[in-house]
Amino acid sequence: MKLYRLITGPDDSAFCHRVSLALSKGWELAGSPAYAFDAKEGVMKCAQPITKVVHGVDYDPSMKLGEQ
Repeated sequence: MKLYRLITGPDDSAFCHRVSLALSKGWELAGSPAYAFDAKEGVMKCAQPITKVVHGVDYDPSMKLGEQ
């Protein structure tokens, strides 16, 4: 099964660490990051899609994808 996540957040080091942690757990980048200015908060926000193939597990909507 292939899992999908979209990591989002302010464009800061914490966001980069979240993506790096996911990559260290076997997730792979699935396209380019996206950036947008959040005028309400006055900050840049980013999003990075990632995917991971997990063998021997069936998809269940109650899965906590960050723990896979």
